[in-house]
Amino acid sequence: MKIFNSLTMTKQDFVPIEPGKVSMYVCGPTVYNLIHIGNARPMIVFDTFRRYLEHRGWEVNYVSNFTDVDDKIIKAANEEGVSAEEIASRYIEECRKDMAAMNIRPATTHPQATLEIDGMIDMIGKLIEEGHAYEKNGTVYFSTRSYRDYGELSHKNLDDLRSGFRDLKVSGEEEKEDPLDFVLWKPKKEGEPSWKSPWSDGRPGWHIECSVMAKRYLGDTIDIHAGGEDLIFPHHENEIAQSTCANGVPFAHYWMHNAFLNINNKKMSKSLGNFFTVRDISKKYDLQVLRLFMLSAHYRSPLNFSEDLMEAAKASLERIRTAAERLRDIAGDAKADVTVLNGDDRKTAEEAAEFVRKFDEKMDDDANTADALSVVFDLVKFANVNVADGAPGELAAEVLRILLELGDVLGLILLQGKTDLDAEIEALIAERQAARKNRDFATADRIRDELKERGIELLDTREGVKWKKI
Repeated sequence: MKIFNSLTMTKQDFVPIEPGKVSMYVCGPTVYNLIHIGNARPMIVFDTFRRYLEHRGWEVNYVSNFTDVDDKIIKAANEEGVSAEEIASRYIEECRKDMAAMNIRPATTHPQATLEIDGMIDMIGKLIEEGHAYEKNGTVYFSTRSYRDYGELSHKNLDDLRSGFRDLKVSGEEEKEDPLDFVLWKPKKEGEPSWKSPWSDGRPGWHIECSVMAKRYLGDTIDIHAGGEDLIFPHHENEIAQSTCANGVPFAHYWMHNAFLNINNKKMSKSLGNFFTVRDISKKYDLQVLRLFMLSAHYRSPLNFSEDLMEAAKASLERIRTAAERLRDIAGDAKADVTVLNGDDRKTAEEAAEFVRKFDEKMDDDANTADALSVVFDLVKFANVNVADGAPGELAAEVLRILLELGDVLGLILLQGKTDLDAEIEALIAERQAARKNRDFATADRIRDELKERGIELLDTREGVKWKKI
């Protein structure tokens, strides 16, 4: 397997620190509002990559945090007249709901910054002791000049950056020894949550939070650190500097970053009126459609969100699900069992198994979900052509098993379980069939029209009347 490493700007063979195990940290959201579809892209992309690692047999320790202390959280709390803790708790719960709706698996650990303050104070103290940080009037800064490789991830010209920062008149800027030095701890302001520390009653800077949570739950050095490309500088750059200086070893071996999501070829912005939360999208689309849409491009490629592209993703998902449902109908009660097949049927099953190898080949090339999805569509076409009505149930079950396996790696739910709605619709279909048998065509037509108004299309097949949502 090869991963494009943002640190080296090359594709590299992935070799974990510990054979058979992978440690992975993904920066999570700041919880001051409902998550937007820009937040959703790294969640979906790296959840899929985690699923693929597990599909290949690795044991994955997957950590993704909630930033639950931040200026935006405090601002939202003050506007509502409630505590910052209440705002954070509310939106952590809402985020979990949206993640479940997108079929994102819970992380091995979802740490919260406010529960890790002691570890942050310890790491900051160590950085001061080692000469990598300094305190001024209750604020602690990291000294970027103390880390000779600062800038290694962002590949930026630090002299140009320093020159640009010197032109900024920022409160407290004159306290810094270098314009690129960043805050590890800051004193509290009136109305802000705070914790006691040796330097002041205050709160941590954003960057130190992730360093401490990664260290506690994954170790001093981790295999993979991931997030959106907007986090490369300064957040991830600063994480590397403080973690390496505090721990004395490299922080992460591989860095993965997803590209931006645009809306109708423009940057998402509330001022432009093109800002969408995941909850907004769920009112019009099954969030499985959003997931398939997000995976339809390589994670390092910019992705453009539009209604036309979402409709195309909706049609694509329906195509895969229709194939899965058809295979399920043909399989009936049969189980996937290649050993009972003979001749051409066994050959068909063996050919179907080749799609797993092709899928893995695409995903091994820097998690190329776009090409992996193409393999899934090729499998759908293969199934539609080679597993006809009346084929052995065991063959249909085997091809279905493969399709579901690949769908699960991508986090796509292809077969829905029976619900109360299903039972109600099937009862209406049975009533319509009885009406037709009794030549009560007025009742039969009324039921068909009622189902159509509810978005249900009836399909006449050899196995009887089937239905699907439209």
